[in-house]
Amino acid sequence: MAGPVKTLVALLLLAAGTSRAAAPDFDQGVAVRPALEQARENAGLSDQKAARPEGVEGLEDAVWISVADEDAAALGTESGFPGREVVAAGGGVSVYQARIAELPRLADRMHEKLHKCGGFFTFRTLAAARLALAAVPGAAAAREYSIDQGDRVRPMVAAIDEASLGRVINQLAAYKNRYYTADTGVASARWVADHWKSLAGGRSDISVELYPHKGWAQESVILTMRGTESPDSVVVLGGHLDSIAGWGGDSAVAPGADDNGSGIAVLAEAIRVAVRTGYRPARTVKFIGYAAEEVGLRGSRDIAEAFQGAGVDVQGVIQFDMTAFRGSAEDILLISDYTDQAQNAFLGRLIDEYTDLRWGTTACGYACSDHASWNALGIPASLPFEAKFDEDNPNIHSARDTLAQIGGKADHAVGFARLAAAYLAEMGK
Repeated sequence: MAGPVKTLVALLLLAAGTSRAAAPDFDQGVAVRPALEQARENAGLSDQKAARPEGVEGLEDAVWISVADEDAAALGTESGFPGREVVAAGGGVSVYQARIAELPRLADRMHEKLHKCGGFFTFRTLAAARLALAAVPGAAAAREYSIDQGDRVRPMVAAIDEASLGRVINQLAAYKNRYYTADTGVASARWVADHWKSLAGGRSDISVELYPHKGWAQESVILTMRGTESPDSVVVLGGHLDSIAGWGGDSAVAPGADDNGSGIAVLAEAIRVAVRTGYRPARTVKFIGYAAEEVGLRGSRDIAEAFQGAGVDVQGVIQFDMTAFRGSAEDILLISDYTDQAQNAFLGRLIDEYTDLRWGTTACGYACSDHASWNALGIPASLPFEAKFDEDNPNIHSARDTLAQIGGKADHAVGFARLAAAYLAEMGK
């Protein structure tokens, strides 16, 4: 391999002009990748600087990311800002070209510097990024949020079991990681699908499917509980499957117990108690475990856009992302930005009606979890969160994100499972 690499580097250096440094001597142990990247940069061909025609992606791993301008400024040069070329901008958000290999490092910097989980959207094409940037979500259709399903909700709420939640969290945290390109990411998603199938108890109105994505191995998981009266009207309860730690990608130890084994456990518990109590919704309800949230909300965006393209009538979306850590005086914090205010108020009423929990509001910024994929399309979406945004679990995105680190039990997640059951029944009618 050394001969072809030497030739390629030499050609790139030649393209850069005779004033550039001579090609490195690989026989003396020079690392190939840094030398090649430096040669490409010297030649004006680095991934961030290369100009490409509209609609042409260039390198196979080229993607485009949208980042809030205030976040890009805060991240600074360590993450390539502001040196990256802005290829589209509007509404306080800019689009940049990036490489797939950069995504875990960007996610890591978002977490470490801005305390964000996520914080950007990833797109396969520049055209898709520009379209999303230009789209202004229409106002969600006004709807009446009524609370009158107590006879169905209360048996489900009473059946919520902390031990059941804890078992799911620990099972998911037992994988080395659930990274979206890793074999363990694939295996963990398939475990979720199998577990949800087992919870369905053989009911003919419930089906489970693996949803494949173009460009990475991990599938999303969708359980569908078909509506008895209005099957074409859909309610979505979701949470992301994947986990990440630092920028190690598929080699990192990322148990992701709280982020987001706890959200998937809440979905599983809502499914379990619905089946146990014989609940059958009038509307179709879909429980979705999204792949690839940690690298730019990729799975949820695929699914939300597919639903929109198919004309699916989505009445509302709730996202469960981190539910196990008690960090604030309030038990549940409703994310107030990039969410639907009417539905948020409805969630507050559900908490008051069916639990004894205290709730408040907090903000998390641009693209902080999968609810943002739906909100961007004008679909009512909400995110109930475990704590105020600066008081949440300090162990996430590390090897320390285990249930043992936060007391060994899933007590805090119980309240979120109760809210999930209430949302399921009151929205599914």
